[in-house]
Amino acid sequence: MTSDPADLTVADHLDAAREMAAANRPFLAHLLAEEAARRTPDPATAAGIRAAFPDSALTREETD
Repeated sequence: MTSDPADLTVADHLDAAREMAAANRPFLAHLLAEEAARRTPDPATAAGIRAAFPDSALTREETD
């Protein structure tokens, strides 16, 4: 791993997103995946990344 965030790759961000999802941290997973998608040159691949890690704030249901 690198100490400079600019050196992180798409794969690094996706690995971290998967780790956050496994740790039940969906919003952090979404943010990391969004950065991976932003760095991905292919729009279809970027859309797939975004679909795999949706924004939990938009998908969660409120309960009383």
